[in-house]
Amino acid sequence: MASSRGIERVLAKCEGCIEAGNFYEAHQMIRTLYFRYNGQQKYVEAIDLLYRGALTLLNHNQYGSGADLSLLLVDTLEKSCSPVTTETIDRVAHLFEKMDPDCPERPPYISRAIKWTVTVDQSNNRGHPTLHQKFGGVFWQEHNYSQARYHYIHSEDGEGCASMLLEYHTARGYPSEVDLFITQAVLQYLCLKNKTTASSCFKAYTSNHPAIKAGPPYMLPLLNFIWFLLLAVEGGKIAVFTILCEKYQPSLERDPSYREYLDKIGQLFFGLPPPPPVSQGFFGNILQNILGDGLDDDDSPSPSTPSIASSSHSQCTRPEKLIDLD
Repeated sequence: MASSRGIERVLAKCEGCIEAGNFYEAHQMIRTLYFRYNGQQKYVEAIDLLYRGALTLLNHNQYGSGADLSLLLVDTLEKSCSPVTTETIDRVAHLFEKMDPDCPERPPYISRAIKWTVTVDQSNNRGHPTLHQKFGGVFWQEHNYSQARYHYIHSEDGEGCASMLLEYHTARGYPSEVDLFITQAVLQYLCLKNKTTASSCFKAYTSNHPAIKAGPPYMLPLLNFIWFLLLAVEGGKIAVFTILCEKYQPSLERDPSYREYLDKIGQLFFGLPPPPPVSQGFFGNILQNILGDGLDDDDSPSPSTPSIASSSHSQCTRPEKLIDLD
């Protein structure tokens, strides 16, 4: 109770300082009380103080001071091993939303917030999906589609990701890229072993995009490939995966990054080993892996099935990755 009264007293003084234009003094008062609470290991009080103080300063456009207190907040969350709760995630995301988009403290704030969720919940070693969803939503509101896509890919909100991608394509993409936007997203979800979100994202995007006619089957080959791939990962049959990649090889060559994503998907869902260091192209790798490991009779391709054509490009310039495949 005493700590709560101390917080209210300091915040009231800070409000007075802010109204008088003494932003520096208000900032320092909060920091002083924070360090006192931190030294006494009163982390709950420290977190509450930092959140409310940071929000007050950010609401008065004091982005540097507000961001400084926000960084102290996520540091305290990590130091105290505070659990990941809905309330705490909402607070962290709300402070981020209030920061100026060009605030230099924003990138380290995101990084430390994600690190906190990994520290206290190692089952999500890339950060808590709900926090990623919140960050993605903020970037989407700011029309920063590249960052929004990155965070949605690490979330479990497939429908939200689909809506963002639809807007992204409509605003920034070419009509001919309507299938590329969703194909990359689904492959990345699968590389993160998130097939449920991959499926919901694909379904929402193809159902709501005005340029995509109802399916399946679809008029665009890549969309059919993704539809079949999502079915194939449920069955886990190497032969099905192999034939599927062979049949759609011309469409898959539209983006060189697909080879690496599909190599990873082959390892995760179909038991294929990693490709050899000297690459013979993605499709050559699949064939070599299959022939090298051997298959049961039920899984073997028919002798009449054409061999998978090896890509003519042993090396290629890869676009910027949104996820780490390792």
